[in-house]
Amino acid sequence: MLHPVANYFLVTLLFFKPFGVTTQFTGDAPNLSNYVAIPGVYAAGRLDKDSEGLLVLTDDGVLQNRLTDPRFGHPRTYWAQVEGIPDDEAVERLRGGLVLGPFKTRPAQVAVLRDEPKLPPRTPPIRFRKSVPTAWLELILTEGKNRQVRRMTAAVGHPTLRLVRVAIGSLTIEGLEPGQWRELKPSELSGLRRAIMGTR
Repeated sequence: MLHPVANYFLVTLLFFKPFGVTTQFTGDAPNLSNYVAIPGVYAAGRLDKDSEGLLVLTDDGVLQNRLTDPRFGHPRTYWAQVEGIPDDEAVERLRGGLVLGPFKTRPAQVAVLRDEPKLPPRTPPIRFRKSVPTAWLELILTEGKNRQVRRMTAAVGHPTLRLVRVAIGSLTIEGLEPGQWRELKPSELSGLRRAIMGTR
């Protein structure tokens, strides 16, 4: 999209962040500079070093602000592999909001996935304990507190072993492998802007 003032084309990318990669372009390696060689783009939102999945990178300051400012809540979808099998009570607690230190989480959409989702293997793989079964949860949040999903599942007795953000709004990691990125199509960018900014 052409910037109306600076007269250059804004860039917005989708990146599948691998496990162990930080969301900065400088500092501890590996970081985004090991995968993305597009100057001027920055991560619009957090994704912990030990989490994986979808990250939006952009040089559009307005878009970046809307994606990161908690006032402009938009859905983020996560798949979390957790220790144990959550019962209905645990799922309802996750849905209703949990007190985590100084704040209470917003209501969330939470479901136990019937089948293990199709995801690329993690490197390194998680450590399994034969005596402890695992389950996959889908959580759709409209906020992004620090390590929120991990803190939520731990609070109901099911620590997260693997966490993958699979969607931001209607944008997904489909078609991307860990470490790969692609530029948003014009229709995707328009949809994202309408969803979070109310504009084309």
